[in-house]
Amino acid sequence: MTTAVAGTFSRTPATTRHQAGPIDRAAALLARHSIDVLRVCVGLVLLGFGVLKFFPGVSPVEALVTRTVDAITFGTVTGTTAMVATAGIECCVGLMLVTKVLLRTGLVLLAGCVIGFMCPLVLFFSDMFPGGHPTLEAQYMIKDVVLAAAGLVVMAKALGARLTTAADSDVQRASVRTASAK
Repeated sequence: MTTAVAGTFSRTPATTRHQAGPIDRAAALLARHSIDVLRVCVGLVLLGFGVLKFFPGVSPVEALVTRTVDAITFGTVTGTTAMVATAGIECCVGLMLVTKVLLRTGLVLLAGCVIGFMCPLVLFFSDMFPGGHPTLEAQYMIKDVVLAAAGLVVMAKALGARLTTAADSDVQRASVRTASAK
């Protein structure tokens, strides 16, 4: 049996839902729904940025995407093909996160996307940070660290973890003590 600390993930279900006040009710509501809201928001962000890539000249990172895909595929995928492939993958992952259809597949693809998002920071570091200062493109990619962290939280829930409240933890500790006393 796994016990939980308030605000951590746990695999042990709470045995009772006694809430003392409005703060506890708010905490319970957030514990139940916040990760799903995060999943949908990440999906919408990916879907939105993916759709932009389908239209030439609309995405602010078009040149960077084509350059990066060209570099990581050793020139086998270039130009418009690189943009359409990237757009398609991002849109698919976004839809999978929003709808929960093939969610685990979408999360695996998201992990691949995050690696792709970070590639320019490694491959073109001097271009991203000329004079030691980040360009707008570098700042655009650095925000993807937040998407990666959000993806990890969503992945944890998809694999069975759940967010618990302090009240849930107190109930769990009491049931463990009662069970061990018998």
